[in-house]
Amino acid sequence: MKVLVTGAAGFIGFHTAKALLERGDQVVGIDLMTDYYDVDLKKARLSVLEEFVGFSFYKTDISKQDDVFSVILEHQDIEYIVHLAAQPGVRYSLENPYAYIETNVMGHLVMLEAALKCPDLQHFVYASSSSVYGENDRLPFNPDDRVIRPVSLYAATKASDELITRTYSHLHKLPATGLRFFTVYGPWGRPDMAAYSFVRDVMNDTPIKVFNHGDMRRDFTYIDDIVDGILSVLALPSAVGEVSEDELTVNNDHVPHRVYNLGNNKTECLKDFIEIIEAATGKKAQQVMEPMQKGDVKETYADITLSRKVFGFEPKVSLKEGMTRFVAWYRDFYNC
Repeated sequence: MKVLVTGAAGFIGFHTAKALLERGDQVVGIDLMTDYYDVDLKKARLSVLEEFVGFSFYKTDISKQDDVFSVILEHQDIEYIVHLAAQPGVRYSLENPYAYIETNVMGHLVMLEAALKCPDLQHFVYASSSSVYGENDRLPFNPDDRVIRPVSLYAATKASDELITRTYSHLHKLPATGLRFFTVYGPWGRPDMAAYSFVRDVMNDTPIKVFNHGDMRRDFTYIDDIVDGILSVLALPSAVGEVSEDELTVNNDHVPHRVYNLGNNKTECLKDFIEIIEAATGKKAQQVMEPMQKGDVKETYADITLSRKVFGFEPKVSLKEGMTRFVAWYRDFYNC
């Protein structure tokens, strides 16, 4: 099959595109290659994908409709869209809010319009985020929970994407699925996230900032488990009028749009996470205690009951094993 993957040079997009290519699918990749973090890392990911004959790449801004539509016109036989491109980062949204509206809202709208221009499209799958739960105080977070109290602009844009997609699904009968990712980590990861930045700083004997004085918990999810979830749900688009009882617990109607959690279904203490890094690197972390940052939440925890039931999602990699793999990749990639 032929799949359009946005954010193909990004962390999750790279791994998703690679998995699709390895099983023999054709992949059309889109990425703007912004300098939000190290562009050389993005280029290195891209060089891996370019080794596959079934991969084609376009450096394209998803918020520019003419540019995106020109790619669609060139590939009218696209059957699936996996939309993973976004401006990430909760903290950066305080510094540059315009980038989040432009990429995460306008870009998402453009991709939905692009989906309508694909005559053979079977399914539109897109990235949402655990951050949409915001100040939700019910744990674990359930897809049925109302997401009306975001605490960052990033979270608000992702919640907006879910509403906009549901509207398009209703108006155009577009089979669409949103996936709320929970703290994804692993090889080729994002340098701005804790798993990467903590390992880098510990390896370089640089102090790490520990927010809320370490009193935080996260549902860390290994990248391979996330990709397994994406590929599993990609093959299961909802047909109008054929919504199962499982899906109705999320939709509560017959619109072919669903939202699921993809998490490890286990919330981990930040202090334990740091100890795992220390064990994996063989070095002691220099910790600087800091208060809670604006836009952050104290705890995330994914309820994956529905994901298990509908498409068999079952995370396999523990945090200890996943971080051991990540540190091994980091040492190899940076020759340290």
